[in-house]
Amino acid sequence: MEKYYLSYSEIHKTLKKLAGQIKASGFEFDVIVAIGTGGFIPARILKTFLNKPILTVGITYYDSNNQPMEAPRKVQWIDEVEKRLTGKKILLVDEVDDSRVTLEYCLRELLSYNPEKIGVAVLHNKRKEKRGTLPEQVEHYFVGRELADRWICYPWDAEDIDLHESMV
Repeated sequence: MEKYYLSYSEIHKTLKKLAGQIKASGFEFDVIVAIGTGGFIPARILKTFLNKPILTVGITYYDSNNQPMEAPRKVQWIDEVEKRLTGKKILLVDEVDDSRVTLEYCLRELLSYNPEKIGVAVLHNKRKEKRGTLPEQVEHYFVGRELADRWICYPWDAEDIDLHESMV
């Protein structure tokens, strides 16, 4: 399978552009919710530009061989979730919208806490048919960059960062 190798610099610039799109849209939100593990770094970089607090959730959908499991499952969730999310405006962040299954699962969980508004921001969207759907309550869907359906090699997953950077 053909792969994309991305540098931290390229990712940072894409997220700066994405933050500009979010600001320009007028979508106001109270909190960023990062989907771990892939959404942690994009959410943190977005925080630099959007200056909002971050909460994190752990969702697993891929096994140790990078194969999708039957369904996503929660690994970690937000303490005092009702207090932190009920009536709030949420921006859910992940690194990639691939099958959309993880996003749908997480959005449905978050919506069960009755937020006032919810939007999604992904660093990359793979142009392909999705198995999951975005619930109709999602008011905004922001994408940093559209990509063909290839494996994305993020620098934070690299065991040898020098080798990774040489592939960019």
